[in-house]
Amino acid sequence: MAPILWLLLLLAPGLAMSECTTQPPGSLPHQQPTSKSGTFTVDYENECFSKDGSCFRYISGSIHYFRIPRIYWKDRLQKMYMAGLNTIQMYIAWNYHETTPGEYDFSNAKDIVYFLSLAQEIGLFVILRPGPYICAEWDLGGLPAWLLQNSTISLRSSDPDYLAAVDRWFAVLLPKMKPLLYQNGGPIISFQVENEYGSYFTCDYDYLRHLREVMRKFLGEDVLLFTTDGNQLQDLYCGTLQRLYSTVDFGTTDDVSSSFRIQRQFEPEGPLVNSEFYVGWLDYWGVEHSVVPIENATGMLEEMLLLGASVNMYMFEGGTNFGYWNGADYNTKYRPITTSYDYNAPLSEAGDPTQKFYALRDVISKFRAVPVGPVPPATVKFAYGAVPLTKYGALLDFLNVLSPRGPVNSTYPLTFEQMQQYYGFMLYRTKLPQTIEKVLPLMPELNGVHDRGYVLVNGVFQGVLERDNVHLVNITGSKGDSLDIVVENMGRINFGSCLMDLKGLIRNLTLASTILTNWSMFPLAIDDVIENGWPHSVQQEDVNSMAQGPAFYYGTFESQMAQDTYVRLQGWAKGQIWINGFNLGRYWPERGPQETLYVPKNILNENSPNNVTVLELERGPAKPSVVFQDHAILTAKR
Repeated sequence: MAPILWLLLLLAPGLAMSECTTQPPGSLPHQQPTSKSGTFTVDYENECFSKDGSCFRYISGSIHYFRIPRIYWKDRLQKMYMAGLNTIQMYIAWNYHETTPGEYDFSNAKDIVYFLSLAQEIGLFVILRPGPYICAEWDLGGLPAWLLQNSTISLRSSDPDYLAAVDRWFAVLLPKMKPLLYQNGGPIISFQVENEYGSYFTCDYDYLRHLREVMRKFLGEDVLLFTTDGNQLQDLYCGTLQRLYSTVDFGTTDDVSSSFRIQRQFEPEGPLVNSEFYVGWLDYWGVEHSVVPIENATGMLEEMLLLGASVNMYMFEGGTNFGYWNGADYNTKYRPITTSYDYNAPLSEAGDPTQKFYALRDVISKFRAVPVGPVPPATVKFAYGAVPLTKYGALLDFLNVLSPRGPVNSTYPLTFEQMQQYYGFMLYRTKLPQTIEKVLPLMPELNGVHDRGYVLVNGVFQGVLERDNVHLVNITGSKGDSLDIVVENMGRINFGSCLMDLKGLIRNLTLASTILTNWSMFPLAIDDVIENGWPHSVQQEDVNSMAQGPAFYYGTFESQMAQDTYVRLQGWAKGQIWINGFNLGRYWPERGPQETLYVPKNILNENSPNNVTVLELERGPAKPSVVFQDHAILTAKR
């Protein structure tokens, strides 16, 4: 079907829905808009964006500064530019910058002004998505976990407590962004208001109005504000608002014509926009690595570009969920997201151009001139080989080091949020109230372990309680024995109606029918002590113990020249790994699909040994070692 005829079919009348609609459709384009220099607006008459008075179509890709080492920001942006993109799209993760209320960090790897200046230097415009909620498969969708200390707060709504926190954050963030607006000589051409709000249950138009007015207050009346929602009518009903341009997102399994027809219900005139065209997809632990076939991505991209649509490809490079930053989804059960955010994207987790990169570049070249010259090559990867590790000892043996503040005592267990232990691990300790000669079930009420609990009696590992999967562990013991549960926060839910995702023992634990009381909670500052050199700074002989349960291992290796690499933990069960005090993230080879973790060269030493620290949570191998290799393994099936 000819593109003009297709567009005529799309221009269906809008829906009468108060602030969720626009004016009735007008005519098809006949003339070029006129506008002053330094402007970026929507030209409704000519069905396009208008930049400096001329129609403009963006071909964009998503990239997340918070998932990529700072030393590689320029490399990744240059590759995106060489792919033929003229724009990038990026989120700002609130929780990444305000980990403690009122304390803001925009330095080093969090220097977003520098990242945006690099994009402009390279020749890329920027579509900014500041949230406050971003989803992004990031912990709590970018919202700070400290918000959950308020048990009555209503996230993503006009709840006064929530809005007060948002207003304080935006009062810090948005003034930093204003000088970078296109109107002010910067690269930012538009701002998204919230993110896919129509798929959230609150449907609070006052909330969207408030965000709109706050952005106008700090950014001015001329900046283009827009919304993004799924390609279903019900998503746009609650996600759109007057004076915010409505866009949709969809992937290769959807139909282009019907998806854009949904947008036309809310924007009868103006540019067609797919704000998140899914050229890849995310991975969950225990699920096969996601792959979007190249021909599906290229075919749909070309179809949309033939229609004159503006398109943002999500993700163009995914990167890595270093540390504890991964999010989780919840449909019928809790599904944590892997450390790798490779996303089967055109640029790999390590920023290397893939076959998909070159195939999409070929499509783009049919619609705009791509830059001349070679694409920056893949970074060098080096296989440093096997590194033997020494077992340092059980986690419970080092509470004086790992929990310097000591325990907090409570009749009933407290959550991570109540303890202000927002990430990582916490130890819950009580005593057995009776002697158990025949096994009795230890069970959380109402699935109340969030997310995995490693159970020990008098230091002996008994098993794992896992949210939505393992609801009891049978134990024995004597009255007065120490019952310890090391609870791991596996990442907060980032999408849907379950954002109030408290961590730890969020309900009582019972032994058969007896509710256990008199708990001591030890917040574990594992990252702080490892960053300060522990356990390498106090080395000891191998404890030579095959006991199971949470335990630390350590070792060193030399790298005369620091290069990117991947570490594989074959034979290990599940845990966390640090290199030179940097938290690489979670490993879980028993669950897959990820079997290697990306190690960027900036965390390696060239003139001194590299420290490797592993916290194995279940059982380490008989001969503990890790292997540094020159390629990733993301495809293992379980």
